[in-house]
Amino acid sequence: MATPLPASAPKTAFAIPVLESVKRNKSERRVTLPEVLVALVEDGYIPQDESDRALKDWRTSPSDAHPLTVVSLAKLKSLKVPLRNLDVERLTEWMAGRVELPYFHIDPLKIDMRAVTDVMSSDYASRRNILPVEVRGKDVVIATSEPFMSAWQRELGDMLKFNIKVVIANPQDIARYVGEFYNLARSVKRAEKTEGGAGRINDFEQLVELGKAGRALDANDHHIVTLVDWLWQYAFDQRASDIHVEPRRDVAIVRFRIDGVLHQVYQVPATVAVAMTSRIKILGRMDVVEKRRPQDGRIKTRMPDGQEIELRLSTLPTAHGEKLVMRIFDPDVLVRDFSELGFSPEDYEKWQTLIANPGGIVLVTGPTGSGKTTTLYSTLKQLATPEVNVCTIEDPIEMIEGSLNQMQVQAQIDLGFAEGVRALMRQDPDIIMIGEIRDLETAEMAIQSALTGHLVLSTLHTNDAPSAVARLLDLGAPAYLLTSTLLGVMAQRLVRTLCPHCKEKVPFDDPVQIKIWHETVAPWKGEAPTHIYKPVGCLECRNTGYMGRIGIYEILLMTPELKKLITDRTDLAAVRAEAYRSGMKPLRLSGAMKVAQGVTTMEEVLKVAPSA
Repeated sequence: MATPLPASAPKTAFAIPVLESVKRNKSERRVTLPEVLVALVEDGYIPQDESDRALKDWRTSPSDAHPLTVVSLAKLKSLKVPLRNLDVERLTEWMAGRVELPYFHIDPLKIDMRAVTDVMSSDYASRRNILPVEVRGKDVVIATSEPFMSAWQRELGDMLKFNIKVVIANPQDIARYVGEFYNLARSVKRAEKTEGGAGRINDFEQLVELGKAGRALDANDHHIVTLVDWLWQYAFDQRASDIHVEPRRDVAIVRFRIDGVLHQVYQVPATVAVAMTSRIKILGRMDVVEKRRPQDGRIKTRMPDGQEIELRLSTLPTAHGEKLVMRIFDPDVLVRDFSELGFSPEDYEKWQTLIANPGGIVLVTGPTGSGKTTTLYSTLKQLATPEVNVCTIEDPIEMIEGSLNQMQVQAQIDLGFAEGVRALMRQDPDIIMIGEIRDLETAEMAIQSALTGHLVLSTLHTNDAPSAVARLLDLGAPAYLLTSTLLGVMAQRLVRTLCPHCKEKVPFDDPVQIKIWHETVAPWKGEAPTHIYKPVGCLECRNTGYMGRIGIYEILLMTPELKKLITDRTDLAAVRAEAYRSGMKPLRLSGAMKVAQGVTTMEEVLKVAPSA
């Protein structure tokens, strides 16, 4: 919240409400650095000597930057929040309270860019250093960092016949997003001018508008290139893991998945979306003409800072055209250690025991998006030493890694998982990774590879670790071969982690959660915590209370007792009970431990982890 002006503080010019200031001063003025520093001292944020130093440095090398930016660059320590520098966002929030105007944090994900850019021209916004951020009926919310500049309010009110609501926002954000929002809107509008009916021939609900004709958008058009570049850069900045471009009748919806949750970002005209999809398919070496069949592709991009990021592409024909999903893979995941992935010391020890075997099958299970790929790649990165030959067969190859020999499934030439493993067996491998065991033939090839002395890693889609045994038996794998080759199974899920900047410690006193805790943890003699943490929400986490995700794990090691239970008529309940007796800890227990450590919340764990 904005810091209110202390009652005892003198009413400097900086503290006078905006309207009153305008009445007293016929000529408008900008906020000045000296008055900002004086007000910060008055409010007890900085000592006088720090104010004098900042002012002296500024006079030595005067800057055209906004005073709040100048103060932030001085790296002044806040007396009210120890060990924290006064950054631009905190200073903006403080200034809003000082001038008695609402504070507004500009979050691009929550702004309708099409609507706000129609309010005024980019030239007008740039000249006045203002930015429309919301349109609500006849009300327009406009952000500024100059509370004493108000002539534009009267001008816009007369021109637009709208009610102008003024808010204070970060001057750096205003400058940045005036450029970004208007450049994006300009590219969409210019691209839209060349739209034609030929762009959406696969729409099952095609609307034929008589008298309208034209050419389809060119995927290499300058404006389309700009839009695609913006889309990727924007997704990277927002920490998105997936980008969805979803066609509707007249528009296409662009959504980002951030920390496992989808957020709508933008709407583009349908024809523009078709051209964007075509552009991305060209870059992904996909068949641009073929729109009736699903396709897969991949693209490697380079950020302005030189960082390379890979995207996996997937198209799907829908009622209104091709839906495109781009999964973003950050190569940095390959250099993360297992503790960063969420492994406890005990989990890590068990996992290392499994993958240290020279031969056998190790499975990772879980639903789509549970982090299986990241776990396997991190493991293969560790195992791929110069002394061993690591080969993979994937559908598709998720991330290119130089230390691995990677092959992709190609159904059109009958190269499936089973055929791929059969080919890899002639390549003198030590370790084989099979992207997924989907059928009996692939399961049999995995078993044969393990029987001939190879370590085989693969994935399955099951709810928990014991269910993987039942799944393989259901596929038709012989029980006696499973007992000979299966080393262990790890089930995993991803939970959102609490934002470290705003999480709040609270007593653990919710009766429902306490009951679940005792049902989950009590059998393992784990004591309930007296306090846990709850999500609050701040600027860093986009007011969600969460930032990032981490894994929770359930590791089953095949013991002699468990092997005795694996028969053609295996009782899954008996296998699960024996696994617990042998030391396997359920997913919910792994999650509960992270709740006790203040990493996540019980709600997150219950959302993804099945009951034991």
